Amino acid sequence: MDNYRMTWKEIQEKYPDQWIGLSDVDWIDDSNIRSAIVKYTDKSKEELLIMQIRDEIFSCYTTPDNVFQLGMAGH
Repeated sequence: MDNYRMTWKEIQEKYPDQWIGLSDVDWIDDSNIRSAIVKYTDKSKEELLIMQIRDEIFSCYTTPDNVFQLGMAGH
């Protein structure tokens, strides 16, 4: 990964329609990301969920309007 901070829009444009793991997330509010560092783009949602439960990263799908996912740990 690039290991530099990107806005949420930049992240969505660079990594469309996929699960990603983020670190150092800067939140606008409780559910909207302002910016973050992309740590993982090559892991399954299950792997990312385990890492999120361990509080190592925050996992999310980059284009939430294109998928309906159940079972992910919320923010």
